Amino acid sequence: MATRALSQLGGPTSGGGRAGQPLPGQRQRAQRSARQRAMVVMLMFLAPPLLFGARLVDLGVNQARPLGTAEIGSAAPPRADIVDRNGVELARTFEAYAVSVEPRRLASDPRELARQIAAILPDTDAGAIFDELTHSGSFRYLARRVLPSEAQRINDLGEPAIHLSREAERLYPNFNLAAHAIGYPDDQGHGVAGVERQFDERLSSSDGRAEPLALSIDVRVQQALEHELGTLYQAQRAEGAVGVVLDVDSGEVVAMTSLPDFNPNAPGQAGDEARYNKASFATYELGSTFKAITIASALEAGTIDSIAKRYDASAPIQMGRFRIRDDHAKNRWLSVPEVFIHSSNIGTAKIAVEAGRDVQRATLEKLGMLAPLEIELPERARPQFPSLERWSELSTMTISYGHGISVTPLHLAGAYAALVNGGIYRQPTLIRQDGPRPGARVFSPETSASMRQLLRLTVTDGTGRRADAPGYRVGGKTGTAEKNASGRYQRGTNVSTFAAAFPMDAPRYVIIAMVDDPRGSKESAGFRTAGMVVAPAVKRLVERIGPLLGVKPEPTRDLDIAALQAGLNEAQAGGNEGCGWQRSLTAAMTRR
Repeated sequence: MATRALSQLGGPTSGGGRAGQPLPGQRQRAQRSARQRAMVVMLMFLAPPLLFGARLVDLGVNQARPLGTAEIGSAAPPRADIVDRNGVELARTFEAYAVSVEPRRLASDPRELARQIAAILPDTDAGAIFDELTHSGSFRYLARRVLPSEAQRINDLGEPAIHLSREAERLYPNFNLAAHAIGYPDDQGHGVAGVERQFDERLSSSDGRAEPLALSIDVRVQQALEHELGTLYQAQRAEGAVGVVLDVDSGEVVAMTSLPDFNPNAPGQAGDEARYNKASFATYELGSTFKAITIASALEAGTIDSIAKRYDASAPIQMGRFRIRDDHAKNRWLSVPEVFIHSSNIGTAKIAVEAGRDVQRATLEKLGMLAPLEIELPERARPQFPSLERWSELSTMTISYGHGISVTPLHLAGAYAALVNGGIYRQPTLIRQDGPRPGARVFSPETSASMRQLLRLTVTDGTGRRADAPGYRVGGKTGTAEKNASGRYQRGTNVSTFAAAFPMDAPRYVIIAMVDDPRGSKESAGFRTAGMVVAPAVKRLVERIGPLLGVKPEPTRDLDIAALQAGLNEAQAGGNEGCGWQRSLTAAMTRR
């Protein structure tokens, strides 16, 4: 057979042998050539299965091992957990998978493969996966943050062009809850916002990540705050809303929300407005809530030497082209309690001018209202107010009732804590405190006691009636201010705020609730004022969080404001010129 094959191919013959018979050397060379050709053909058939098998071994052994048996293949480093004050998990790092593809090496039908992957991964679209599988590029991500069980199912599909790689991922199990306080990191694992950014080094260092970072937030209170404020925000079709619950003795922020909010698991899906922390990074003119600070500063300075002192609110104040008036004018002389519960701009302005610019400015400075807060957030706004040279008598008047100065809602929370806790100011904090925090005295205990009475009186007999949660002794002050845009006040566009504290006989917590541009609702009878819009939500919130915080309703207990109420009744009956009014108020102050 070999001889015949060589003859047919025109192989040489030797003159020494028979015609058509190859020489021995020629026969050996022909045999070697045949064996080589057979080997090449065999390798061509065997190589693809061997390579394919090697890839399956790589996928099955090296990249699909159970979590904890391989190194994390991501640039994002592990980070410490973040927990609430009770140890409830707010943020944690887990090992996940990134699913990628080399489209040019795809062996499967891309449309069928896209359908199979979409069935494995929730919230994915087969069409979008198909587009990636058929992309002209050499490498594409199909999914990130894929759970190990899902990654295993994708691996089981057996597509050699799909790759699974481990990566460290940050998970926020409560989704939007406290998103602005917690913040989020970027793809490389570096903090971008909130405490994730503020404590980036501590959370990512090998020493720091051994222990969780405990925040002052209480998720139970946070959930209640977000639900009540979110419901109000939606009902009022508002531009935004802010809520803060603050411990008056430690300065701990127990809850804080800014609306609209976002999901830190996917911050890129939210707009800039949703990621913007209005509680600490936006400033507002907070209106009549400042009247409590004005009266407290005058009491402390001694220019109000008696709570019964009266101020002329019978006519508006004209200052050049500016006119200060009362929205619900009484057109008569008003005592200090009347100025407060009827929210008289005229009376408050006169109290401020009597105390003087320097007293006003010094008080605001002591309350942290003239500088960014020192809270553990990178998002901290600088208050807006006149320079000393431009702080005129008119400025003193308008600032007294919360116009001409812009602060954050967190600034206001810290100030109200000092008003009711005995007079000590402490910077708000987002970190859980295990003991007393030092503070600075701003008001005497006597001034603080007077303010507790006035705040409680505003809820029982003034503009804050709709915040009166039975048994919780809520005190507070409404504030409805027209929005200032580019130096002009916009009529019909309000910032409506309620600043509250409870229980007023032994204050534990301050609540600040603010709605930016409420549009009116059925519940508020179309009104947009703080007393009608915000106060009812504060009442519901107090009733929800009081028991969680160890404050139980006590219907038979209250702060003693009977003498103040009697004085108000006499004034309304036209007896405010008489000595009975003076005696009632003097008795009230004696029993503080």
